[in-house]
Amino acid sequence: MIDTIDHVVLTRFNLPSAGVERSIREQEGWLTNRWGLFERYCVPSVLSQTNQNFTWIIYFDPQSPSWLKRYVQDYAYAGLFRPVYRASVSRDELLGDIRGVTAADGHSLATTNLDNDDALAVDFVDRIQRVPRQPERTAVFLANGLIKSPSGLYRRADRDNAFCTVVEPWDAPTTCWSDWHMLLRRSMPVIEEQGAPGWLQVVHGENVSNHVRGRLTSPQPWTALFPGALGDLPAPGFAAIASDRLVRGPARALRDLARGSVKRLALTVLGKDGLDRVKVILSR
Repeated sequence: MIDTIDHVVLTRFNLPSAGVERSIREQEGWLTNRWGLFERYCVPSVLSQTNQNFTWIIYFDPQSPSWLKRYVQDYAYAGLFRPVYRASVSRDELLGDIRGVTAADGHSLATTNLDNDDALAVDFVDRIQRVPRQPERTAVFLANGLIKSPSGLYRRADRDNAFCTVVEPWDAPTTCWSDWHMLLRRSMPVIEEQGAPGWLQVVHGENVSNHVRGRLTSPQPWTALFPGALGDLPAPGFAAIASDRLVRGPARALRDLARGSVKRLALTVLGKDGLDRVKVILSR
């Protein structure tokens, strides 16, 4: 018997939400800048998937401006994604939307989170679907990825990255949005798939939490995995790589260790809502 899978990629574009993300979205120009990043990185990476056996749902604010709705409609007519306009998305609404685009006729359901300013490697979907299916709900991570910033390209290993996938039976699905991506392993087994970079995060001025991590690398080995996304980055010279390995890299590692410790402590003491409130205060 063929083990079929219904695979849905989920994206929040400008879905209204509380917390630090709201304060970022309210900044002037956020929406136009984010649409530019979406078309520059996110859309081409989805179009380039070698395995097209998936559906893409993107959630938009019903109060989105008319120019955005026109652009969204063009992509929807082309069949790239299914736009859904909601002020909020409950678990039942989310599952209803997923069933509406899949017919729920596969043996299992896979849901993958994709942020609107990031990109997938061309073989991301295929690698996810090739992971051996488990009888119970399982989180799947492609552990290795890339981070692009004005200072260069960095190779990053992140065991609990934002490109999380949850594969589960159809009887009572919870999806990849059931918890923060870094907390999924608290509620389900995790499979970490190694190998070549599977995702690309773009560091820019409107990031809520992304910043440069990892080790400086040349873009040349990875351009085929991310068509059109890395061509504007020069290959770093020997001096830049040496400086990154000996000075900047260790400094970033210490910074990340300190931030991670503070975040884990705040999460333990304050909970997720309390941590969000702290982020809002700091962002202001």
